[in-house]
Amino acid sequence: MLAGMDTPPLPDPSPSASRPTSPVPSASSSGAVPPLPTPAGTGGGASASSSAAHPVIAGICGWLRRRSLFFRILGAGLVGLLLLIPLAMVHSTLEERQARHSEAVGEIMDTWGRSQEIAGPVLVVPYSWKTDGEEVHFVNGKRQTGSVEKTAHGEAWFLPETLAIEGQLDPSLRKRSIYTAAVYSTHLRVSGRFAVPDFGFVRERDVTPHWEKARLCFMISDLRGARENLVVKWGGRGADDTGGNAISTTSGNGGGNTGDSPAAVALPLQPGPGVEGMASGVHAAVTAPSAATGPQAFSLDLRLNGSGRIDFVPLGRQTQVRLASAWPDPGFSGAWLPMTREVGADGFSAEWQVSWYGRNFPENGLLSGARDLPGLPGWSDSAFGVELLQPLNAYRVTERAIKYGVLFITLVFTTFFIFEAACGVRLSALNYLLVGTALCLFYLGTLALAEFVAFGIAYGLAAAASTLLIACYSRRILDSGRRAWIVGGLLGGVYGYLYFVLRMEDFSLLAGTAALFVVLGAIMYVTRKPGLGRASDREVTAAGNND
Repeated sequence: MLAGMDTPPLPDPSPSASRPTSPVPSASSSGAVPPLPTPAGTGGGASASSSAAHPVIAGICGWLRRRSLFFRILGAGLVGLLLLIPLAMVHSTLEERQARHSEAVGEIMDTWGRSQEIAGPVLVVPYSWKTDGEEVHFVNGKRQTGSVEKTAHGEAWFLPETLAIEGQLDPSLRKRSIYTAAVYSTHLRVSGRFAVPDFGFVRERDVTPHWEKARLCFMISDLRGARENLVVKWGGRGADDTGGNAISTTSGNGGGNTGDSPAAVALPLQPGPGVEGMASGVHAAVTAPSAATGPQAFSLDLRLNGSGRIDFVPLGRQTQVRLASAWPDPGFSGAWLPMTREVGADGFSAEWQVSWYGRNFPENGLLSGARDLPGLPGWSDSAFGVELLQPLNAYRVTERAIKYGVLFITLVFTTFFIFEAACGVRLSALNYLLVGTALCLFYLGTLALAEFVAFGIAYGLAAAASTLLIACYSRRILDSGRRAWIVGGLLGGVYGYLYFVLRMEDFSLLAGTAALFVVLGAIMYVTRKPGLGRASDREVTAAGNND
């Protein structure tokens, strides 16, 4: 009750009125109102557990803050793994465009002529021999047998003693849609000489060659490239009748009186290889050289369309090939490289000299009726020739560049990490994802532009677009124009060095490895401070107090 009131207080009839009570301190005396006692079971336990859990939560938050750099690295790593998906999609697009390019080039080849492989000529001579057989007849209903002499037939093939091929390759480019293919027209003069065939290797009795039934066979892998009727000159005395292109050597398979040999005759070549083992070719009926005629010369003017490459098979005991072209980037390949060659901006010339000692097939054999001797061998393993290279193939170089995609992403992300740790900038996973996507778009842009312009121009435009996009974005997320210039300069330098590495065929691995060492050393130098990227104790304590 308040003091100053006249009415006295009524007595409390309850038994508790007689108990002494402790004085309740007033608000004015203590300045604060003490908390009221909480009845049992009304919430005192929840308050105690909250007070006990608060230090645990604060400790966990502090532990996470002290290891924030680790979790940022982990998050960026997950973003980097996620960026492998667009890189794989770009690579899939590259394979699709390569398939379309191959399809378009195949269509050009089908209409112009495919790569050519030329082998020949091969002289095929039929022969017969005597063999003992058994004859069965019946006399008065009784079966009787007797020996009889029969005639069997077979064919033998012979390779030329000398073979000379000389020609000019006229290259050009053909387009189908946006794709191009390297094609050529060639004019070859094939000449040489056959010695008199020696049938001593035929292990039969009474072998009789049929010289007048012989045929001369040439293998041409794609006859669709033939531009005119093919006529072979057969006979004569070698160099006098072949324009001086036959190589003059002494026959090793038998000689003859070359002075009595007839003049060369022109024989049209018929479609069809005319011999087993040749997939495609032409042939003509000739009279094989014999002891009466001596060695016979041949010559053929061959005009062919082809594409990509041209190969020759060294069928002569001594084979000589001379080839010239205006194509500046030849690729010599096969079983033999040229003895001499000259390559320049205006084209190339090359000469091959091949003897029969280095090839893996004999100079004669049997086509049918063979017992111990092999038939016509596969000659492609001994072929040699030249390919019309396009050294900076956009698809191949872009594929090589994509292999550096993970390295690019890692390098750029590391740069942003350094800015985060050293400058106190905080970037989100979305920032890293967008920067990585811009890096992936560089490869797609290079691929798309390279189908219309030169690869160097396409690469430069795509690199400039990617660098500008990332630098402008870095200006906002890094909150500094100077840092954005650093990022842009770094990207420009890396793109330039990558182009230098891609242009190097033989030393690209060495150059790329050296660049990795330099980049790693630079990162180690920048991050050499032990406390870089760790939150200070004051920051952690302040953060804990705020919690």
